[in-house]
Amino acid sequence: MGDFIRREDPAPGIARIVLARPEMRNAQSPELLYELDAAFAHATADSDVKVIVLASDGPDFSSGHDLKAGFTLPCAPVATLQSGLDAGGAEGHYAFECEAYLGLCKRWRDIPKPTIAQAQGRTIAGGLMLLWPMDIIVAADDATFSDPVTAFGVNGIEYFTHAWELGARKAKEILFTGRAMTAAEARDVGMVNHVVDATELDAFTVELAATVAARPAFGLRLAKESINRGLDAQGQSTALDSALALHNLGHAHNLAQHGQIVHPAGADVIRAAAQRRELTP
Repeated sequence: MGDFIRREDPAPGIARIVLARPEMRNAQSPELLYELDAAFAHATADSDVKVIVLASDGPDFSSGHDLKAGFTLPCAPVATLQSGLDAGGAEGHYAFECEAYLGLCKRWRDIPKPTIAQAQGRTIAGGLMLLWPMDIIVAADDATFSDPVTAFGVNGIEYFTHAWELGARKAKEILFTGRAMTAAEARDVGMVNHVVDATELDAFTVELAATVAARPAFGLRLAKESINRGLDAQGQSTALDSALALHNLGHAHNLAQHGQIVHPAGADVIRAAAQRRELTP
């Protein structure tokens, strides 16, 4: 599918799309994100595909955004009709995040086929933005999940569904402390559907996908759309737009105060916490 994405067909009716940048812990450059979008679009258009699985190579699902990759789209916008992408400062960065981060995540949430993510190892910050738009999440027992980016002087990741994924109080704890949740803890709050032995992650996920794929495609689509409309009726889409605006207010403040879009001490804060094992319970 590209330099960073691979497609597999592990069983009839199932397309498995794999993040294939393990040497970078599947860090998300713009190129990776748009290769992923193209793979999702191809599987969605394939009438032989009933269920789409998202997986990743290597020990970790995703280390989040590749901050060294820059903020330039590798292609024309596909999720939004953004203007200002070539503008400087906060205007250009806001346009980029509306398209490449929130825009793509909303697009993936509404794929009209069931989607299942399988996660192993660490999922950090932007990695959650790949998991949370999926319909079902299966985690290996070694998996952890964290959003430590308040250390960067912003509210959290750009796809801000924390209150729906974790509940309001747990979301505040995770954001305020930056610590990682274990797979079992994520299951307990409803973010993860199943926790399995790491050696069984692939097989369990394919078996689950096959069970889903046995049902009528249109019934699955209607069920998914009904739930997503319910989330929007609760205000999820409006909350996402509002949170992204606040996120970019944080970027603009950092730019004015420090000359860069994230707080310069943020990376050191996160590394120090990890060394003190504060990022796990």
